[in-house]
Amino acid sequence: MTDSSTRRTVLVTGAAAALTAGCSKYGDSNDSSGSSSVKASGGQELAKTSDIPVGGGKILKAQKIVVTQPKKDEFKAFSAICTHQGCTVSAVANGTINCPCHGSKFNIADGSVAGGPAPKPLPAEQIEVEGNSIRLA
Repeated sequence: MTDSSTRRTVLVTGAAAALTAGCSKYGDSNDSSGSSSVKASGGQELAKTSDIPVGGGKILKAQKIVVTQPKKDEFKAFSAICTHQGCTVSAVANGTINCPCHGSKFNIADGSVAGGPAPKPLPAEQIEVEGNSIRLA
């Protein structure tokens, strides 16, 4: 005969483990493709200026950074992790950085929320532009 408190403990523990496993993609070090990613360090080259279109941007999934060029020769960088539920943004189009998970959109000029459900802007990353090279500061 099974003790009801033991059975309840097993059920609760199993449910908690399943919930943790289902949410783990939001806090781990893997990008959406499942490959390991490394946070870029200061001084590391992120891209060439010619790689970043005016009015658009480029997502650097391995570094979890998006670099934009809102106006000619004005470069910005932001975290590529959506502030809604931690998905990696997937596109830069029509002046916004777009998240595929729930449709959040962020302005390429300042990372502010252009469309929800994201509750806050993308955090800015510090960059330096030297010649044709964009590096983390």
